[in-house]
Amino acid sequence: MMQALTAGQIAELTGGSLWLGSSSHGLVNAIVIDSRNILSPVNSLFVALKGAKFDGHEFIEEVYQQGLRCFLVSPSFDRSPYSEGTFVVVEDTHKALQDLAAYQRKLFLGPLIAITGSNGKTIVKEWLGQVLGLHFSVAKSPKSYNSQVGVPLSVFGIEQHHQVAIMEAGISKVGEMANLEKILQPQLGVFTNIGTAHEEGFGSEMQKLEEKMSLFANCSFIIYRKDQQRVAGLFEKQCSAERLISWSDSPGADFTFTVKKESGRSKILMMRSDLSVYTFWVPFVDEASLENIRHVITAALSLGMENAAVQKGLDHLKAVDMRLTLKPGINQCLLIDDTYNNDLAGLKLALDFMAAQRPKNRKILILSDLLQVGEKERVYEEIGQLCSYYQIDYLIGVGNEIHMVQKTFNGSTLFFSGTKELVSQLESDFFNNDLVLITGARSFGFEEIVIRLQQRVHGTTLEINLNALTHNYNFYKSKLKADTRVMVMVKAFAYGGGAAEIANHLQQLKADYLAVAYTDEGISLREEGINLPVMVLNPVQESFLHMVKNNLEPVVYSAAFFRQLGIYCQQNEHRLKIHLDLDTGMHRLGFEESEIEGLINLLHEFPQLEVASIYTHLAGADEEIHGEYTLHQLEQFTKMAKDITRTLDYKPIIHALNSAGISRYPNHQFDMVRLGIGLYGVEVSGIYEGKLKPVSTLKTTISQIKYLSKGQTIGYSRKGIMEKDGKIATIAIGYADGFDRRFSNGIGYVMVNGKQAKVIGNVCMDMTMVDVSDIEAKQGDEVIIYGPEISLKDLSQRIGTIPYELLTNISSRVKRVYYLD
Repeated sequence: MMQALTAGQIAELTGGSLWLGSSSHGLVNAIVIDSRNILSPVNSLFVALKGAKFDGHEFIEEVYQQGLRCFLVSPSFDRSPYSEGTFVVVEDTHKALQDLAAYQRKLFLGPLIAITGSNGKTIVKEWLGQVLGLHFSVAKSPKSYNSQVGVPLSVFGIEQHHQVAIMEAGISKVGEMANLEKILQPQLGVFTNIGTAHEEGFGSEMQKLEEKMSLFANCSFIIYRKDQQRVAGLFEKQCSAERLISWSDSPGADFTFTVKKESGRSKILMMRSDLSVYTFWVPFVDEASLENIRHVITAALSLGMENAAVQKGLDHLKAVDMRLTLKPGINQCLLIDDTYNNDLAGLKLALDFMAAQRPKNRKILILSDLLQVGEKERVYEEIGQLCSYYQIDYLIGVGNEIHMVQKTFNGSTLFFSGTKELVSQLESDFFNNDLVLITGARSFGFEEIVIRLQQRVHGTTLEINLNALTHNYNFYKSKLKADTRVMVMVKAFAYGGGAAEIANHLQQLKADYLAVAYTDEGISLREEGINLPVMVLNPVQESFLHMVKNNLEPVVYSAAFFRQLGIYCQQNEHRLKIHLDLDTGMHRLGFEESEIEGLINLLHEFPQLEVASIYTHLAGADEEIHGEYTLHQLEQFTKMAKDITRTLDYKPIIHALNSAGISRYPNHQFDMVRLGIGLYGVEVSGIYEGKLKPVSTLKTTISQIKYLSKGQTIGYSRKGIMEKDGKIATIAIGYADGFDRRFSNGIGYVMVNGKQAKVIGNVCMDMTMVDVSDIEAKQGDEVIIYGPEISLKDLSQRIGTIPYELLTNISSRVKRVYYLD
């Protein structure tokens, strides 16, 4: 909750002009940028931000109806309909938001630690917050709120009781960091590393490094890794030695660390520049975590913590999963796993995520005490208000203080003193088709609750990154004209990703249309609360009733099928929207040019069928070699569509471009495009290679490791032969899960602890063996089948197929997990 301000003070701080309505407005103590997140309208300021896809000014009428009366707007906004509103008018609402945050930052007197770099920012922030949180009340950025908007919102979360603040800062282009430095004014800076993230916004790696470094322009102390030569060289050239705190694997730094890995943990020997020595133990062995934890140790010690106190904090650490994860649960439940989180800002984000999910029987929140919260009564009152606002049906609290929410929450409640008591007393049949959010302090061990409530399936999972999906959707949207609509293909179980959850996310992204292959896929979407228009590509006569009942829109591709559907609707007095498929060269389904006159006669004979859209399929849009053929298709389609529409007294939607077509033929967008494989991270045209993010990661685990001698054989038909003494790992995935049998005998590979492990022998139905002779691995280790580290294009080329096949072949027995990172 920010320091309360009057509208006049806000105008003064932002350099804006004040426009007062007929009703006076009191103090503002909350900033809102999303019309869906207004908890207390009377005390809130709505900042109308304008982005690439949305303009906050368009939502002012909505928030005005909710009772909010104080607004920060641009000069062009028409204020006249809002007679009771108080408006602060500024040239740039983004800058004004940052100006308010800069003022709020100055009110905080404790040390502020700022973290930047290419990778590890959020993990370092979370771990450092956990270590410091044992002794101090810590404010920190929620999740990865490190952008030009995220940083100001994070600053508004710093409250009077906080003793230390930890904020992360991220940039994507030149000039952005100066804004964040002005807001944060950190005393201690941590630079994690430099990598390739957001590289397209900079002319060179050095330019990116200099831009990130500018966050520490007025910083008293800066922590960096001396082994990173470019980073160290720039810091040591531009900053005085008194400001620099370095750590390294080699002698010569302020802190020298020697790491020895053991089974599941590492021993870190630390030597200071005064030659004093101390040993830390950490529960990690992977290189990324070990780098991040050394930043944390160095920062904690630099802030004056004793070695033993730091170790006590490290003893409570686990690998932090920064993701809000959606998992299938028992009894048709959906679980939102947020078990790492324990602050008010994070709870709000999790409740937002919960509100965006498809409806279930009940909304259940399982929440622990919040630790290090300062004014407990006020905080728990706000939690109760949040529960009411987000329409939580049942709150299950764990801890000695959580019961205080009852003062402001009137819903059903259950309270337990500890997690073990909850697990032992709460019967599994209590949960039935519910949406369950599980969030709490790490010390409460809520992972046990998640394990108890998860659907029982084997260890192979397909993880779907909803943020990556959003990125890909917005990337393609950026290539479209403002009025071009988007139909998204969610057929074949949304290319293997799970149609209901992805369709729900697309509904949140305001996609215009969805497309499925069969009627039953459309019915399933309707049953899961999806209300977007749905086109059915392969309808059959037996499904006519179901299409009418579920408001589904069939594709009509022949005169015979048109007449069948027309007679059905005529006899039963139904009206139905249809989509006309025109064959311009795909030669699969659709009306040919010679059939257009007959089609027009049918349209007039059966007016019960309204043409929602007219479209065609491009046969070779993904390959430049077929460019002339594709342009001929588009020309023919344009003529055929005009011949049809000129006979209608309404205008159907016209569309032709698929994902590849959007990239290769931007001048032929017509009214709508059909986004398919590109949404899922595969850019088949090759034009925008590297611009998309992989959406899916297929994972499994090692079931067993065997040590074998040279010449021993592996698997069915003894196809695998050990070329030397070594070891193999049996992993819990086979061709019944969708791992193609053509990957057998070294053609395919997987990633084990960051290294490639080739398939050895034949892929079995439920298991596969891989060679891990040169890899440190043990039973239970995670194995990546495909994802960001393994290209779907590369895998598909190895077996002579296409990425579509690999995506859609993933078995339904593989658990789908959805997350926001």
